[in-house]
Amino acid sequence: MEPIIEHPWNLSETDAIKLQQQLATKVSKIDQLNHVRYVAGVDVAYSEHSDRLIAAVAVLDASTLELVEAVIAEDVVQFPYIPGLFSFRELPPIVKALKGLATAPDLIVCDGQGLAHPRRFGLASHLGVLFDVPTIGCGKTKLLGDAQEPDAARGSVAPMLDQDEVIGHVLRTQHNIKPIYVSIGHRISVRTACDWILQLTPHYRLPETTRQADQLVRKALTIAKNSAL
Repeated sequence: MEPIIEHPWNLSETDAIKLQQQLATKVSKIDQLNHVRYVAGVDVAYSEHSDRLIAAVAVLDASTLELVEAVIAEDVVQFPYIPGLFSFRELPPIVKALKGLATAPDLIVCDGQGLAHPRRFGLASHLGVLFDVPTIGCGKTKLLGDAQEPDAARGSVAPMLDQDEVIGHVLRTQHNIKPIYVSIGHRISVRTACDWILQLTPHYRLPETTRQADQLVRKALTIAKNSAL
């Protein structure tokens, strides 16, 4: 899997913001999905004792949610910790991992934001535009915006607003469980994004894509830590 857009990652804060603003114009907010056979989750973990990052991509069968392929990639931090610019810090190892896939996903779910971002270009949108693949932002916490709590039932939603613009939905994935924050990444509508997240959360709060990718990076971090001892 290869990106259709490539750019440098070690930019100044000003240049990174300008690039976000340029690439944000390429985000598609409508459904442009083909048949989704494979869906992937991506996650990044930080080493506690070095500047290393470990990224994981977990590709699942969209019907059975069984793991089809997993790829781990390592990198070093190339960008400082600046709120609103996390994609410049976390995407380089994710891009490496995606390049190593033999099974190209039809949809990617990111543990983070898409349109629900100050410049409407969070990590999910950045990744989607680079690879021109449908992506969903699915965050455990809210980055910005206002929203009411959805009803307690699974599948209940409430709009997430920023300056009167709907930037995502607050979605209850399990009955009476804390909701998650879903936003458009690229080539998908927010309604379809929520439908997919519900399909990917049959038993737990978080989608299986995120859970599988998280397990992969945790295991890789444990192995790396033990090998360093």
